[in-house]
Amino acid sequence: MKRTLILLFAMTLGIQAIPALAESAEHAFKAGESAEKKNDFDAAFEAYKDAHERKPNDPKYEASFLRLRFYAGSEHIRVGQQLRDAGKLQEAMVEFRHAAEIDATNFGAMQEVRRTADLIQKQVTEKENAAKAKTPPTSLEKEAESAAGPVTLDLKSDMPVTLHLTTTTDVVYKTLAKLGGINVLIDPDYKPQKINFELNDVSLREAFDMFAMQSKTFWRPLSSNTIMVTSDTGSKRKEYEQNVMKTFYLRNAATPADLQQAAGTLKSMLDITRIQTTPEQRSLTLRGTPDQMVLAQKLLTDIDKPKAEVVIDVAVMEVSRDKLHTIGTNPPTSASVTFAPTSSSSSSGSSGSSLTFNSFTSINAGDFSVSIPGVSFSLLASDSNTKVIQRPEIRAMDSEKASLKIGDRVPIATGSFQSGLGGSVNTQFQYLDVGVNVDITPYVHANNEVTLKMSLEISSVTGVQNIGGFNQPTIGQRRIEHEARLKDGEVNLIGGILEDTDTNSLSGYPWLIKIPILKYLFGQETKERQQNEIVFAITPHIIRGGEVTDENLRIVDVGSGSNVTYRKDETKADAAKPAPAPAQAVPAPAEKPAVQGPPAAKTVPQPAPKLSSLTPADDDSDDLHVAPALPALPVAEIPAGTVKVAFDNSVPHIPEKVSWPRSHKARPPGEQTATPTSPKQATPATQATPSTPSTQVAVLAHRD
Repeated sequence: MKRTLILLFAMTLGIQAIPALAESAEHAFKAGESAEKKNDFDAAFEAYKDAHERKPNDPKYEASFLRLRFYAGSEHIRVGQQLRDAGKLQEAMVEFRHAAEIDATNFGAMQEVRRTADLIQKQVTEKENAAKAKTPPTSLEKEAESAAGPVTLDLKSDMPVTLHLTTTTDVVYKTLAKLGGINVLIDPDYKPQKINFELNDVSLREAFDMFAMQSKTFWRPLSSNTIMVTSDTGSKRKEYEQNVMKTFYLRNAATPADLQQAAGTLKSMLDITRIQTTPEQRSLTLRGTPDQMVLAQKLLTDIDKPKAEVVIDVAVMEVSRDKLHTIGTNPPTSASVTFAPTSSSSSSGSSGSSLTFNSFTSINAGDFSVSIPGVSFSLLASDSNTKVIQRPEIRAMDSEKASLKIGDRVPIATGSFQSGLGGSVNTQFQYLDVGVNVDITPYVHANNEVTLKMSLEISSVTGVQNIGGFNQPTIGQRRIEHEARLKDGEVNLIGGILEDTDTNSLSGYPWLIKIPILKYLFGQETKERQQNEIVFAITPHIIRGGEVTDENLRIVDVGSGSNVTYRKDETKADAAKPAPAPAQAVPAPAEKPAVQGPPAAKTVPQPAPKLSSLTPADDDSDDLHVAPALPALPVAEIPAGTVKVAFDNSVPHIPEKVSWPRSHKARPPGEQTATPTSPKQATPATQATPSTPSTQVAVLAHRD
């Protein structure tokens, strides 16, 4: 009776509490509406949140809660941005964090938090650097800051030239150096050799490189206007070749192995032997020639790429079905007989159930009791379905293994040992992962395809066995290992892991259970079918693919097999320069009428003289003179700015003074000049044809 009264009292309180709860939720909702009208978004959000928590299934409260959550978070973000623009970073950080606490799904608030944190860290770093800057640097630090870079050669002119000469190598180098306005030094140990050198329409810098290759020499700049020339041997290169040092910071190297791989690539490709890796800074410090540094920068730019990333959706679907049918009688299959004589029970007294031989003289049927179990009839049918779905996501990098384990860790004894003589026996255990185990290694290809190397395993504890005194679990597993190449977003279904078990059992009296109808009266039949199927659905999504550009695929000249050299692409250099203004056409000089002489003295056009047969200069100085253009080529066929250089080197000669270009010197009347005659009109010997800057021929002559 008391329990009934208590139950009725509790029900009455519950019924009275329901309207009170609803009333409190409505009160909070009205408070939120009032605060919202006053633009107090924080108070309105708290009120709507209280109403939603009291009645979470009410759509009105839920809609108001979600709406004010967005408005309140946006308001705090707006205030935080104003504070940040005003330089108040700490106050702005408080507003952004409050916005993130109100709405955890607001990615804008999280982004503002990270951005403001970076600004605060930058501000702290600047203060630390400013404090360090107040300390005057040491003399060694000043010297390190003023360390110069590699020396580069600055040619005064790099216009195309044509060279035809036979002389010693030092003469050629000095002549090219004077044309370029630079100085040349010859190694005292180098012995110049006579050589025949011919080039047409090449730049002055290319002429230096080509002649060095032909003459088996090499040169290095000592300053912006001076070079050193020596023989191209291993010892001389080691002695004279310029060396520089540079530190490269790799942005995408994650492990020391990545740094070692990059260092190995530089050693094998560019013959850079002095490389130091710094794993803490993810940097490589190289020492080598300037050409090797340029090519190392190109090579590291090509290989220092971020690894591709893939998000793999793994859907594990397990469907189980169990059908059970039981019909028939469960008859008694055993009986127990108990002997209890009545006479002994009355006369036994303290002896209990002891019997004597005289007790057997009066045995009858009443002295025995028989126990037979009851009979039950069963008629049962059951059908159960089970469906288990797991949808994890795995994010993995290219060629990196990703693992997913869902389940338990089961201990298994692996061995035992005894500590000392007579000590206790200690057992070692190893834990095995039981459940869903997924191991995937993706390989991202350039055409938005992914090769997945997968290992899928479903395991469970199916029983226990006693081995050596220890109960060891029996683990059943189903495992698949295979590879598949899929497109981005393509679904790969892995099925066929099906387990189908049929069990049919019949229990009862022998022979009678074989009779079709009577078997249900004298026996029981049980039929059970268990089906278990597991399906995996694998879907890859490429987040970042391999970034390979046309610049990475471009072929680069690295010199010869023994020397690594860098050659600048002139087409790109010309494309980077601004387009020159259109040149104005220079009118050709008017042809002067020929001097009329006697009719018998009519001039005949003479063929153009060869470059090697031009008349030498009229003075004793060894100069580089400029003569008028050859009339064999029209002016329009010679590009503007081209300088033609030719030498008569029948006698080895070293020019000591070069004038380039040099105005034509007037000659005494009657003396033959080196000016060729035009095929259209003969020019008197006393007149020199003016030289055109766009078509000049430099003649180096020697007076015997």
